[in-house]
Amino acid sequence: QVQLMETGGGLVQPGGSLRLSCVVSGSSASIQGMGWDRQAPGKERELVAGISRAGSTRYADSVKGRFTISRDNAKNTIYLQMNSLKPEDTAVYYCAGTQRLGATTEASDYDYWGQGTQVTVSS
Repeated sequence: QVQLMETGGGLVQPGGSLRLSCVVSGSSASIQGMGWDRQAPGKERELVAGISRAGSTRYADSVKGRFTISRDNAKNTIYLQMNSLKPEDTAVYYCAGTQRLGATTEASDYDYWGQGTQVTVSS
């Protein structure tokens, strides 16, 4: 069984930065790719970033150049550094894991999900 736990959400002003973390526990060896997904009120769920075990990355156009996904395999942890935040980035952010190789931003590729952490961008 795999568990994913996100931390680091909160309230930040527009233009500010925030870093999310996700720790993987349990049968983590089965997980290859990981990603970050978000759900905003009234909007479709969006897989914003994906990273392979080797470190290759993919991003949704909405966050490209502002968000950076990274991982520390020794700590079973992934991160999402979010810079130049906008009010439209407000959402619940979920960590996700997949047994597929490679980095992917297709939500249907993911097998495991965390409980989510709220990010609010507001002045």
